[in-house]
Amino acid sequence: MKCAPGAVTRQRMRAWFTHIPGRWFQAEERARLREILPTLFGYHLLQLGDLYSKECLNSSRIPHCIVQDPDRQTAPPAGERLRSVFRGEPDYLPVASDSIDVVLMPHTLEFTHDPHQVLREVERVLIPEGHVVVLGFNPWSPWILWRLALGWRARPPWCGHFIRASRLRDWLQLLGFDIVSCERYFYRPPLSHKGIMQRLRFLDRLGQRWWPVFGAGYVVVAKKRVATLTPLKPSWRSRRPRMVAPELAGNSRI
Repeated sequence: MKCAPGAVTRQRMRAWFTHIPGRWFQAEERARLREILPTLFGYHLLQLGDLYSKECLNSSRIPHCIVQDPDRQTAPPAGERLRSVFRGEPDYLPVASDSIDVVLMPHTLEFTHDPHQVLREVERVLIPEGHVVVLGFNPWSPWILWRLALGWRARPPWCGHFIRASRLRDWLQLLGFDIVSCERYFYRPPLSHKGIMQRLRFLDRLGQRWWPVFGAGYVVVAKKRVATLTPLKPSWRSRRPRMVAPELAGNSRI
């Protein structure tokens, strides 16, 4: 059973990130973002959803961070670097075209009605050579067993629409993006027992080395390609008037 995108699903997803294994999974993703975001520059960063607002603010060097959050109705807490927040849906953004330098999407596509439309909106608002950072769940990790067992309960993240990293890369390339990097992480099963999860840390090291494609999560970084125009070579030959053969006088049949 798929999740119905809405406030209840988003609230449950936030709650999942506050408990084991969600809290440890999010910590692994934040470590990846601490490596990626400082390498991306510009003036405006747009984050779709509020799962990683502190990470967006603390790791990025971009001064203006905009958060799209359909549920937030109040101003951000004092002390946050957040400059702007607006309510809205990611598939129709009230943002000018070619105006954003970086778009951060923390598990946005898994819980939306139309992931293709969301990506089209991202392509529209990004400046040429702007970057998009997508965090997603891998549908072909060992977590698929938990998804098959618990997805029917409509509980996130198991009921989300997990998208393969290879498919996401294809979609982005069709929209005119160049893939910069794709990294997978977190190879432990999603158990709620803290002691067992700590003892299974070695699986993360083994997974990165021996079976990287089976990580539970992935992060894809892509850059919007600059559209280039192929100039037409001008024709410098002067056009000569067409020669019309003179009509022969006295032309007659023989």
